[in-house]
Amino acid sequence: MMRGFRFRSLILSVAALAVLAGCERPPIESVQSGYRGTGMQQLYNQRLLVTQASLNTAPEPAAAASADGPKAKDVYQNVKVLGELSVGEFARNMVAITQWVAPNEGCTYCHNAANFADDSKYTKVVARRMLQMTQHVNAEWKSHVGATGVTCYTCHRGNPVPNQVWFAPADKRSTGALLGDLEGQNQPAASVAYSSLPYDPLSHYLQDAKPIRVNGNEALAMTGAAANRNSTKQAEFTYGLMMHMSQSLGVNCTYCHNTQSFQSWDVSPPTRATAWYGIRMARDLNNDYMTPLTATFPAHRLGPKGDVAKVACGTCHQGAFKPLYGAEMAKHHRELLGPLPVTVAAAAPSATASATAAGMPASDASATGAAASAAGAPAAATPAAGAGTATDNKMVGTN
Repeated sequence: MMRGFRFRSLILSVAALAVLAGCERPPIESVQSGYRGTGMQQLYNQRLLVTQASLNTAPEPAAAASADGPKAKDVYQNVKVLGELSVGEFARNMVAITQWVAPNEGCTYCHNAANFADDSKYTKVVARRMLQMTQHVNAEWKSHVGATGVTCYTCHRGNPVPNQVWFAPADKRSTGALLGDLEGQNQPAASVAYSSLPYDPLSHYLQDAKPIRVNGNEALAMTGAAANRNSTKQAEFTYGLMMHMSQSLGVNCTYCHNTQSFQSWDVSPPTRATAWYGIRMARDLNNDYMTPLTATFPAHRLGPKGDVAKVACGTCHQGAFKPLYGAEMAKHHRELLGPLPVTVAAAAPSATASATAAGMPASDASATGAAASAAGAPAAATPAAGAGTATDNKMVGTN
C-alpha cells in the first residue's frame, strides 16, 4: 500500500511539474494604464523582453548618399520605380535591400548576374512591387504607421521570406461532428495562439471585409428583417483575430480596450483606433499588392490552396507592440517614404501659356508627383461606433 501511495505521489509531482513548466516564473512586472482594480494593465516578463529586444533591433543606417549627379534611370536600364534617385542613392538603396532581405544570397537573389536589367527572375518582379507597397504604406497609411514608417527590414529581418506571413489553411478532413458544425473550432492553430477558437480568422478579416463587431441586442437569431447574426458563434471568429493581434504585438486585451466597456469607443485607449486602421491596412496590402502577384510566384511559394503569402499583424510587429520598438528606419530612405516626384524639363513660357489656354491637363508625370506630395493618410478620426463604412480609403466591415 505504501508503495502504491509513493507511486501516486510521484505521478502527481510529475503532473504538477508539467503544468508549471507551461507557466512563467516570477517576477512578472505590471504596468497600470487604468483605474486601480479595473484590470487595465500590461504584464511583462523581463527575461522574455531581453530576448524579444534582441529580435527587434534595427540595423544602423548606411551613410547618406548625395542626391546630386546623374539619375539612375539615365545610367541603368529598366529602372521602373527608383529612377529618380541619383546613382549614389540608387546604389545605397540596392545595398540596403540586399542586407535587409537576402544577405546570404546577395544581389543574384533578384538579379541575373549576366544582365541586371533582365526581369526573368520572379524575385525581381516581386521586389519591385514590394518597393511600391512600402512607399504606399509610408505615404497613405500614416494613420497606422505614423512618422515611424516601414522599410523592407520591418518585415524581412534578413530573410528572403518574412517569418510571419500566412496562407489560407487547407480544408480540414472533417468539418462537422456529432454535436454539429465545428466551424473551425477545437482544432488549435498558431493563427489563434493554439486556442480552441476558429483557426482561420485572417481570411475573414485581413483579406475579406467580414463584419468584426458582433455585439447583438437580440437574444435569438430571428429571421427576415429581424435577423441577428451578432451571436456568440460569430463572436468567436472575432476573438480568434484578437488572439492573433495579442500574440503578434505581445500585449493583452487592455492594450486596445477598456475593461469598463470593450465595445465603447468613447473610453477606449488611442491604440484601438491605430489597430482599427492596421486591420484595414493589412487588408489593403493583401488585396491590392499581394494577391495580384499570385501568378508571378512559382508553385512552391504558394499555399495549400494555391494562394500567395499574405501579411498579418505579426509580419511587421513580430512580438513587439511597435515594430522594432519604434526604430525610425524609414526616415533615412527618402525613396521609401512615397512615390518619387518625376522631374520633367521646364517648358518654354510660350508653350506653357499655350497649354494653359488650351485647357490641357498637367502631364501624367507631374500629376504623379503632385499626388504623391499631397497624398495624406486616411482620416485619423476615431471610428464611430457601429459605423458600417470606414473613414479611410477602403470599404470595410465594422469592428
